Amino acid sequence: MDVTFAPLSDKDDEELVRFLTTNRFPFHLITEPSADLVRRLLLEGRFESDDVRTFWVYGGNQRLGLVILEDLDKDCGIFDLRLVEGHRGEGKGVPVLQALTGKVFTDYPGLRRLAGKTREDNIAMRKTLLRSGFVKEAHIREDWPLDDGRRIASVTYGRLRSDWEAGTVTSFDWEDLAAPAPGKGPGQEPSAR
Repeated sequence: MDVTFAPLSDKDDEELVRFLTTNRFPFHLITEPSADLVRRLLLEGRFESDDVRTFWVYGGNQRLGLVILEDLDKDCGIFDLRLVEGHRGEGKGVPVLQALTGKVFTDYPGLRRLAGKTREDNIAMRKTLLRSGFVKEAHIREDWPLDDGRRIASVTYGRLRSDWEAGTVTSFDWEDLAAPAPGKGPGQEPSAR
């Protein structure tokens, strides 16, 4: 599938409102944004500013969704991908993320990394990230607030420019340090029984 990206223009405001209010995004912080909220976010620069760019995502001659790129003035850009509900679960996420990675590293030569964050229970997206060459880099417990007041973990995946250029995926050892047994750390005496 050939994936292309078209920049959001100021003429797209109402189309953006329609897109964000007619699709549910169950794994985002705001799952069903209101039209008023989207219009306010437009005015606040959420979709376009010095370090933010938004693109429509196309594939197979149809609109697949929207991607928001943030922190483009830093060395690690962050993406927020939102697919049309009707295109989820069709296997289009991997080619979209692969094309997005190529676009970001080509268009923004100052970026060394590209990262995406999701909830721990968004298994489909987590698998899509892995299949697209991203590596799990963070698992932050009780970080993502749910509507019912509970919190679940957020998970961040990243792709290095050097890996993308080499066509490789490098990983690391999650448990590179062994923790001392409780009560036996430096300066601690074993607990008395």
